[in-house]
Amino acid sequence: MEFRLAQKADLQQLQSVYREIVQNMNRQGLTIWDDIYPCEFLGADIEAQRLFILTNQETIVAAFALCRESAGANALYWKTEGTQPLYLDRLGVNIHYTRQGIGSRMLAYAQNVARIWGADCLRLFVVESNLAARRLYEKSGLVQATGVYEEAIDSICTLREYGYEIIL
Repeated sequence: MEFRLAQKADLQQLQSVYREIVQNMNRQGLTIWDDIYPCEFLGADIEAQRLFILTNQETIVAAFALCRESAGANALYWKTEGTQPLYLDRLGVNIHYTRQGIGSRMLAYAQNVARIWGADCLRLFVVESNLAARRLYEKSGLVQATGVYEEAIDSICTLREYGYEIIL
């Protein structure tokens, strides 16, 4: 398997992988992502050279974005205040590669890239109801920040998100 920056040529396959992830999450009752998010953000992530992928030959196995800021960053009490964090966004694993340790592997890759980019901690947000992701982050050594970020999606839906971080 190869870990690399995503390129424009990867966008169509990336969107297909994420649509399958969204459909799978919906079947499990996790209505967190939709037709717009995260698919509509992937092109901008590629342009900004912050979207990383893991491939198995020509197949995209997983992806994530590393961002310098996050909308909910100031809503929580982080253990590493005053640092230079990077934020892990849009971590997704191809549904045909689940239960193979790919999520843990991608977290390790994200930490390595964040170190290279000069960050001293890696942070992320996860929706309260996404218990599998929360277990993965805790198993991987990330620590939950204090507080909850409530992200208003529209007049009906507000997502409650927890922050997790790890010192690099």
